[in-house]
Amino acid sequence: MRGFLNKLVSRSLSVAGKWQHQQLRRLNIHEYQGAGLMGKYGINVPKGVAVASLHHVQKALQYVFPSESELVVKSQVLAGGRGLGKFKNGFQGGVHIVKTDKVEETAGKMLGQILVTKQTGSQGKIVSKVYLCEKLSLVNEMYFAIMLDRTTAGPLIIACKKGGTSIEDLAEKFPDLIIKVPIDVFKGITDEDAVKVVDGLAPKVADRNDSIEQVKKLYKLFCESDCTLLEINPIAETSDKQLVAADAKLNFDDNAAFRQKEIFALRDPTQEDPREVAAAKADLNYIGLDGEIGCMVNGAGLAMATMDIIKLHGGTPANFLDVGGNASEEQVVEAFKILTSDDKVKAILVNIFGGIMKCDVIASGIVNAAKQVALKVPVVVRLEGTNVDQGKRILKESGMALITAEDLDDAAEKAVKASAS
Repeated sequence: MRGFLNKLVSRSLSVAGKWQHQQLRRLNIHEYQGAGLMGKYGINVPKGVAVASLHHVQKALQYVFPSESELVVKSQVLAGGRGLGKFKNGFQGGVHIVKTDKVEETAGKMLGQILVTKQTGSQGKIVSKVYLCEKLSLVNEMYFAIMLDRTTAGPLIIACKKGGTSIEDLAEKFPDLIIKVPIDVFKGITDEDAVKVVDGLAPKVADRNDSIEQVKKLYKLFCESDCTLLEINPIAETSDKQLVAADAKLNFDDNAAFRQKEIFALRDPTQEDPREVAAAKADLNYIGLDGEIGCMVNGAGLAMATMDIIKLHGGTPANFLDVGGNASEEQVVEAFKILTSDDKVKAILVNIFGGIMKCDVIASGIVNAAKQVALKVPVVVRLEGTNVDQGKRILKESGMALITAEDLDDAAEKAVKASAS
């Protein structure tokens, strides 16, 4: 979905196949957390409660839903496609509408289990909580999203009078149903803007003025919470003529963590790549990929160039890892721990161009890492720049079986060869 939205507003960004490995630095929260946040802004959401055990399921049925005959049971994972997903225990579907007497049984098949969807990859994600929601009587389903648009340099509201199904297919078959309303970030959302959005949604029974107010509240949430994406699919009309956010996905800008402490406390590290979690704690810039050559580089540009030249020589990078210009020996040790924790890594390439980052610090870190981590794969090292002679001397005197390289081309060639042996 995120790929579609970016393609919709900026075709040039959506190169086929690139999005599947591009992990952007943004906070993603669970559906139940997003519903709670929207509720604080006066946005209509279904009554619901998240539970982590069957005991809590029983309590919820007793005290939260004492008179409901049916409930929606939703597995909580940070990935789309839950309804069509499959659990590794064989249970089909991560979202079910069931009779109240079947809620506990259904939740029991989800809690603690691994759900595989089209967005999780074959490894899937663990379901630590399920979200129990009231079953609404929906009479119409639509699509609503707010995202940041580079073209207009501000928020963009996307609306469609059809929703609840694949918006990608809908946009391809019926592009005229998709309306886009750019918002002036300085003026904020105007009555005219909100009216355009509601006209695009084309509600059938919901009160028009109430719907306009709901759109304004959604925009307020987006701005005040530093969202990068707010997507509701479906935003629906109920039989009692309300516009309700029946399902929602919210992402937040990591750069706003300092002023959104309450929201960022909702982060669920169990849903993230453990290597990326460890890297964030060590203040390292790391993104895991699917290759066999682990990379440790200083500087994002050099890291990208290193990945490119590995590919040029027939290899595949296992990660993006920028240790930055002020890395300590401890951070270098932690970087090696992260690289060696990846079973797919068959060789490690260290490429340091010493400017602010000194080569002797990197060299000391490599030696200390070797003492703490059982290095079972070849390590290719290319050092150049500040204190390069001291760095090379430290490595030579360590007695480690390192593969040294004279330049980046030589280093990449040796790393690819080492990974294949």
